[in-house]
Amino acid sequence: MKKILFVFFLALTTGVSAQEINKHHMDETRLKEILLNVCTRAGITSFPEFKVSYDANYTAYKIDSTKVALIKSIPQDYKITMVLGTWCGDSKLQVPHLFKIFDNAGIKEENIKIIAVNGVKQAENNLLEGLNIQRVPTIIIKNKDGIEIGRIVERPTTTLESDLLAILSPKI
Repeated sequence: MKKILFVFFLALTTGVSAQEINKHHMDETRLKEILLNVCTRAGITSFPEFKVSYDANYTAYKIDSTKVALIKSIPQDYKITMVLGTWCGDSKLQVPHLFKIFDNAGIKEENIKIIAVNGVKQAENNLLEGLNIQRVPTIIIKNKDGIEIGRIVERPTTTLESDLLAILSPKI
């Protein structure tokens, strides 16, 4: 019941209908089935092509517990938009690492919006409007007023923990 309510809430807050959550789509660019549009964590982690690398990369990633503790101490008055490709090697590597950090930092899943794109980095329903997505994954962090305070594009500059901390540190 909780999962059904979450999907309904997600559909209402994103302006898409429930049947479009975790949408399977045949990508003509990649010539394979992908996920497209708004997705849930459960949706991407159960999608066969993404699941194999997700499970292995999540398990293998060693977090920087000192930096994660600092991230955990920051009030969660921000929202994260994660734009990824289920077909993309960088997404398959970085997204599991990010979720391991988020899990250990206590970042709530309702603060994370996941958008899956096709092989030309597009989604439907104007989901990417104003986001300027050039590469995936792109992690966009916005403050409580909806203003972007930073982003990580494709891979971290130093480490994911350091980059996230640098983006969020003005909030300490």
